[in-house]
Amino acid sequence: MAKWGHGDPRWIVEEREDGTNVNNWHWTERDATSWSKGKLRELLVGIVVESEAGRCEIGELKQVEGEASCSSRKGKLIFFYEWNIKLGWKEFTTGMILPTKAVATQELTVKRKLSENTLQVQASSPVALGVRIPTVAVHMTELFDTTVDQLYSIFTVKDLVQKFSKSSAVLEAEKGGKFQMFDGNITGEYIELLTNRKIIMKWRCRNWPEEHYATVALSFVPTLGQTELQLDCTGVPVCKEENMRSCWQKQHFEEIKGLLQLTTLSG
Repeated sequence: MAKWGHGDPRWIVEEREDGTNVNNWHWTERDATSWSKGKLRELLVGIVVESEAGRCEIGELKQVEGEASCSSRKGKLIFFYEWNIKLGWKEFTTGMILPTKAVATQELTVKRKLSENTLQVQASSPVALGVRIPTVAVHMTELFDTTVDQLYSIFTVKDLVQKFSKSSAVLEAEKGGKFQMFDGNITGEYIELLTNRKIIMKWRCRNWPEEHYATVALSFVPTLGQTELQLDCTGVPVCKEENMRSCWQKQHFEEIKGLLQLTTLSG
């Protein structure tokens, strides 16, 4: 270290009579909040993300709260910022429509900008609005050592449903009737019931996207000394396919077989 008064003159900082901050050596700070808000809007609005599931576009900057500043010291730029940003987006996808609780009113007009074209949709009657999610179909078959009428009853009689599910249930086994199983984790509505032949229902798990239902069809086919149950399900969210299969295999098929064995032994 050089002795006091003998250092390199290039490193000596002196007060200048004209007050000039040469090469931004001393600390300076400028408010960049207003400029940053405009820049954020310019950079974010219009961003498009596309995949096989669909297309999403950032349509507006709904909220920008915070501040930003630009400082310098010894010729180096230092940036400080803190933002809370909310964006509005538009989606254009293909696949299953996921309805929401919002319902369009009469004479609804919707305009969406896609590339350079404007898509206008007019409806003269209420239209359910929602987003679209990718879905898959699930098909499973299982053989049961019981008659068709007994297996059909296990899906339509409250007491039997509670026995194989080992939990409380609510059942209205008629067209338009509601059902609730596994302490409310599975809910739905009966669409069609053909005694000892077929059951069609709207069906959902609690952890599925809100208001989204799959369509489950159960066909009861008599075979020699057994009954084949054919499960056909459409509208299952792609990310829930394995859970769906596991739910039916372990919580329905295996538990029903256990109940049938107990019934046989007690009989």
